[in-house]
Amino acid sequence: MQLTPIIPFEPMSTDTIPQGNQWMAQIKWDGVRILTYYDGKVVRLFNRRLNERTNHYPELQNINHFCNADSVILDGEIIALGPNGKPSFHEVMRRDGLRRLEKVSQVQSQVPISYMIFDIVFHNGEWVNHQSLQWRLELLQKIIKSNETVQLVTSYENSEHLFQIIKEQEMEGIVIKDKESKYIIGGKNNHWQKRKYYRDVIAVVGGVTLRDGTVNALILGLYDNQGNLWYIGHAGTGKLKKEDWRTLTQEISTIIIKERPFINKPERMKEAIWLKPYLTVKVQFSEWTPGHTLRHPSIQSFMDLPPEQCLLELKMF
Repeated sequence: MQLTPIIPFEPMSTDTIPQGNQWMAQIKWDGVRILTYYDGKVVRLFNRRLNERTNHYPELQNINHFCNADSVILDGEIIALGPNGKPSFHEVMRRDGLRRLEKVSQVQSQVPISYMIFDIVFHNGEWVNHQSLQWRLELLQKIIKSNETVQLVTSYENSEHLFQIIKEQEMEGIVIKDKESKYIIGGKNNHWQKRKYYRDVIAVVGGVTLRDGTVNALILGLYDNQGNLWYIGHAGTGKLKKEDWRTLTQEISTIIIKERPFINKPERMKEAIWLKPYLTVKVQFSEWTPGHTLRHPSIQSFMDLPPEQCLLELKMF
C-alpha cells in the first residue's frame, strides 16, 4: 500500500516539568523533524510541513540497514553537530535547506547527519499510533538496528535531572511524555510537553522598525571592550503589550539619530530608525548563531542598566 504523509503529533510548551511515574523524558535535539515512510518497496522522507526530503538524505534511503520491518512509518529528528560537538540547527539546515539537489553529495561529506528515532506510527501494514508510547518504544527496540547514522532516542525516568544536564550543556531542551500516550496524527496536547532551555542577555536598543507608525521590533546590540556597538539581532516578540509599544513609539522621538550606531551592518537596514544607545532590555534567547546573532530572541522587559555595561563576551558564543 502507498503511505500518505501525515502531520506529526506535536508537544505543547511548558515552563514546568510534570511530576509522576507516568512521565518519561527525551532530549530535544535541535534538528529537523523527519518522518520516514516505507511501503515495502520505496523509502520516502517528509518533514512536518509535508515537504519531501528523500533526496536530501541519501544515507537513509536503504532502510534495511537500520530497520527490520516489511512496512513502517518512523518519526524522528535529523541532527548535525557544530564545531563544539553539540547539535547545531545552523549545520543541519545546510543539508535540509539545499535547493540544488545536485550538491547533495558534496554537502553530505561536509555535514554528516544522524537520524534520532523516537516513535513509530505504522508497522507491517497496521497503524500502531493507538498503542501506548511505552508499547511503541518497545517495538522500536525490536526493529531498529542502530548504526553510525541512525540511533534510537534514549528515554529517561528523571525529567528534572535530564533538564539540569541540558542546561549545563546548553542544549535545546527536553520533551516530557506520558508513557500511556497515544500518537494523535495532526494533534497536539499535554501528553507530550516540551521544556526548552533559554538563556538571557541584557542588550542595548540601537534602532527600531515600525509598522503602521508604531514600533514593532527592536534592533539590539552589545558593546565590545573598545566601545564599539555590535548588532546581535532584532526582536519583536515577547512580553511587551500593545500599550508598551505605543508608549515606546512616543518616547524614542528624542533619541532618534541619522547614522547607525552599530559597527557592523544589521538586517533590515532600509527599514530601520536609528536610536542613540540609551535604552536597555532583557532578552531571552535559545542560542547564539555562528554569525553571532541571537536565535529566537524574545523581549522580557526594559532594564535600568547603563548601555555601556552591556558587554559582548567571547564566552557567549
